[in-house]
Amino acid sequence: MKTKKLDKDKVSVITLGCSKNLVDSENLITQLKANDYDVEHDETSDSNIVVVNTCGFIDLAKEESIETILHYADAKSKGDIEKLYVTGCLSERYKQDLEKDIPEVDAYFGTMELPSLLGRLNADYQHDLLGERSITTPMHYAYLKISEGCNRTCSFCAIPLMRGKHISRNIEDLVKEAKHLASMGVRELLLIAQELTYYGLDIYKERTLPKLLDALCEVEGIEWIRLHYAYPSKFPLEIIETMERQPKVCDYLDMPLQHASDPVLKNMRRQITNAEQIELIKKIKEINPKIRMRTTMLVGYPGETEEDFEVLCDFIKFARFDRLGVFKYSHEENTSAHDVEDDVSAEVKQDRANRIMEIQRDISLENNESLVGQELRVLVDRKEGEYFIARTEYDSPEVDNEVLISAKDNYCRIGDFATVKIDSSEEYDLYATVI
Repeated sequence: MKTKKLDKDKVSVITLGCSKNLVDSENLITQLKANDYDVEHDETSDSNIVVVNTCGFIDLAKEESIETILHYADAKSKGDIEKLYVTGCLSERYKQDLEKDIPEVDAYFGTMELPSLLGRLNADYQHDLLGERSITTPMHYAYLKISEGCNRTCSFCAIPLMRGKHISRNIEDLVKEAKHLASMGVRELLLIAQELTYYGLDIYKERTLPKLLDALCEVEGIEWIRLHYAYPSKFPLEIIETMERQPKVCDYLDMPLQHASDPVLKNMRRQITNAEQIELIKKIKEINPKIRMRTTMLVGYPGETEEDFEVLCDFIKFARFDRLGVFKYSHEENTSAHDVEDDVSAEVKQDRANRIMEIQRDISLENNESLVGQELRVLVDRKEGEYFIARTEYDSPEVDNEVLISAKDNYCRIGDFATVKIDSSEEYDLYATVI
């Protein structure tokens, strides 16, 4: 089969999975561009080299990763591309199996093997690029990964197997990167980590997320700072106090709680009880009544009874989370939960996930209806059809609610802030007019 050959190599980087993977891809793109590579994020028709950055978190993510690898392996067999490389979480976790099952791939690399991947592409890893990063998001917001890995021992989670132990980045490097992003036009930083509250314990011997937030708030040009993925057990309330004190830190906290039934929480190794979660939520809202909380729930964990599930439903009704997502339990090899029987059927898992979202849909609708008539500050993300699409400080891109502003009656500039009046609401969207 005749293979495509370009005068100069062009690389397409395909990213699957979470925002942490996206940052890894952005770092790869930055390094390749510094080595004079022509590189694009996502597929382009004239690329002769493809790098797939995979996800291996749960079954659906693994299936998507494998299907994507097979797609490009087929493209290579047909001569549509010359080289195919695979990196990321799936490659880290199943490298030997993948090498055996999909030999068309030229090489597989783990999550921490960026220099090796670059070397395979005859590119040098340039240490002086520390803090500099190309971004693939809209230019007004960017993810800032403050640490890698996780020291928690949740029974259902395979992330430590793929990302290793927790490693914090130092404050100076993060501030340098934030300044670089601000110079590119970034106005919102989304702080991400497997576990935000652990930040600093390894390098500063204390939890130093509040100090990091104070330092980032000094960066000129950054107007919103958003927090993702906080662990609830022994949660440091100083973080909420910093939110209250620093106007740049959004009144938004993403804290995946996973469940509320004590037996399930114990089996999940979450190191917290339902009563402690309730008390934590009360304390957070006492310190900062304006805060909006996002959480994630996991249904269908082995041994989860209907009684356990009803406890979870009651907890969600009590907490009235502003944003909520739900996952169905995935039986992952080499996790401690894999040693017990996956005894909740797929049908029951789906039914419970649907019931959770029905509860949340009603809560979200009531919360949104309470905003009608209010004036809110929003950040305009894009134009889509007849509307400008914006977000409040209580919403993260792609996963949360949106504010729709009629493009016929209003003018907005992408990446700018605007003050709007909320005219009407739906379960997950608000409709507004620019003031």
